[in-house]
Amino acid sequence: MTVRDINDVMPKIDNMRWGALMNRAPTTKTIRDMNTIFPDNGRWHTVFEEDDFIIIDGKEVRKKKPQAWT
Repeated sequence: MTVRDINDVMPKIDNMRWGALMNRAPTTKTIRDMNTIFPDNGRWHTVFEEDDFIIIDGKEVRKKKPQAWT
């Protein structure tokens, strides 16, 4: 079995800036953040949000405030 790219599965939508398949409904802040992260190329992205981290297109990003960094 081969893994397919999300862009091979999800529909193509005219004039779409970007799309996200998410496990939680996005907040306004989340959408603003994703507008700065994703380019305007009409591609889909996977975004799985947990309490301590977010996985964007298979890459894990920890949610820590800079004050907690060592």
